[in-house]
Amino acid sequence: MPNIQSQTHRHTIGPLRLSGGDRLPEIEVAFEQYGRLSPAGDNAIVLCHALTGSARAAGEAGWWDPLIGPGAALDTNRYAVFCANILGSCYGTTGPSSINPDTGEAYGPDFPRISVQDMVTVQRRLFDDLGVQSIVSVTGGSLGGLQVLEWAAQAPDQVRSIMPIACSLAHSAWAIGFNETARQAIRADRDWHNGDYLRQGTRPNTGLALARMIAMLSYRAEPSFDARFGRGIRARGDDGFGTYEVESYLHYQGDKFIQRFDANSYIHITHAMDDFNVAAGRGTARRALQPFQGPALVIGIDSDVLYPTHQQREIVSLLRRNRNQVSYREIRSPHGHDSFLIEWAQLDRFIREFLDGLE
Repeated sequence: MPNIQSQTHRHTIGPLRLSGGDRLPEIEVAFEQYGRLSPAGDNAIVLCHALTGSARAAGEAGWWDPLIGPGAALDTNRYAVFCANILGSCYGTTGPSSINPDTGEAYGPDFPRISVQDMVTVQRRLFDDLGVQSIVSVTGGSLGGLQVLEWAAQAPDQVRSIMPIACSLAHSAWAIGFNETARQAIRADRDWHNGDYLRQGTRPNTGLALARMIAMLSYRAEPSFDARFGRGIRARGDDGFGTYEVESYLHYQGDKFIQRFDANSYIHITHAMDDFNVAAGRGTARRALQPFQGPALVIGIDSDVLYPTHQQREIVSLLRRNRNQVSYREIRSPHGHDSFLIEWAQLDRFIREFLDGLE
């Protein structure tokens, strides 16, 4: 059973000048809040979701539900836990499928290029409007972890601690390669129409499903797939070829994904991830994070092939050189990158220990 009831709220901000120079006339932000904000506005915890996530972190289908609620690791009796859907997404925050108020039509391929910096800027504007003065901690995994590092660089005086999970100081060539392969699968779909598919009355579902299948291979690890699927064959067709269990699983994930996500959002968000480098415009990564003086809990995953643990250890080393108080914990799991959405007991222990140590 979910720990807490979930309700999505919407708030409008804007206009906003993006880091690349383009302007959005207004931005609607979808967010959820669990727990009550203190009168001083100083008990907030900010959750940052991953590539295809949403503001729904708790409640039914919440991506971190076991960790949020009364008495949970993110204890809503103590904290006001916030999660905002990122800029560029398709789950309530302004993105390519949203209506451009200047034209009355969906942005589609005309949606401007965005960055992780822009995502965090939007969140900061939202939380300022909601009365959040000081943030106990910012946490998230994958793209969420990139946002955590950007929060520390952008708002070092507002953020009192950080918990980045399964991420890196800058997107690696390896991770960029996975994203570009997925993007090319979308662009190769005959229904892509250079991103103008909504006005054409089509959707590049075949390409988007294939993009998800490619991504799923990077989100898991060999031991996880071998244990779950082995070489099992589900059925043999008239052509004599068998459908392996793992093939069936990947097709199922692709088919499910096209029902809930937008192809242009996938293109824009993955480009933002690839462009991420906390040092950009700030000299070096160390200099970018030097103004942040709070404690940090950095979490890696021993089987992660997308963001290997040496990348999290690099974050630890940099923060220690900056004289931050830093703890490093490693999730032990066969499930690869997605372990930060699976291994509840380990995450619960790590997060409780860290937050209790802040008092």
